[in-house]
Amino acid sequence: MPAATSRTAAATTAATTAATPAAAKRKAVPAAKPAAKPAAAKSNGKAVKADVPVVVEAPVKVKQKLVRDSFTLPQADFDLIGQLKARAIAFGRPAKKSELLRAGLQALSALNDARLRAALETLVPLKPGRPKKGS
Repeated sequence: MPAATSRTAAATTAATTAATPAAAKRKAVPAAKPAAKPAAAKSNGKAVKADVPVVVEAPVKVKQKLVRDSFTLPQADFDLIGQLKARAIAFGRPAKKSELLRAGLQALSALNDARLRAALETLVPLKPGRPKKGS
């Protein structure tokens, strides 16, 4: 009878705690009811869950690396930026200088080589480097 008398420590502890009044009180407390399951609707002999919320994840926006740069423009080209900003405000879409520059780059990239070359040939060449202070 050694097998019947030898209990494991866990079984002995469980048996003694079940016999205590505190354990009896814990058992008397009703457990929380599980959440109600949605009713399954049958269509074509297959069970289909009804009212299942569909989780749609928003597309992940990839953060673009921004590059800061500076350059020199003739005053006439700088004034042209102001005119383009005023036109954008007139049709209800205010634009920043950087937005105008980016839009211009997109427009230039859509040109074929002959038209791009013609647009570049109309520009007055600038002296390289920074302008002197006071000029």
